[in-house]
Amino acid sequence: MLSHHEFATLMLLNYDPDQVELSRPDLESLLESKLVEWEKLDSGAQRPRLTLQGRYVLQNVI
Repeated sequence: MLSHHEFATLMLLNYDPDQVELSRPDLESLLESKLVEWEKLDSGAQRPRLTLQGRYVLQNVI
């Protein structure tokens, strides 16, 4: 079960992933749950993004 902070992080990742603080403890939990993964950008940097499972969870809650 997701906490309200984790759910808010999923929503933020879906709508504006560049606004997510990479140091958020919720992000680590979502990575472990396989709802979020790291996306490698052309610049070599990484940012979090929803996995297919993360999108499924978000779509079924909204």
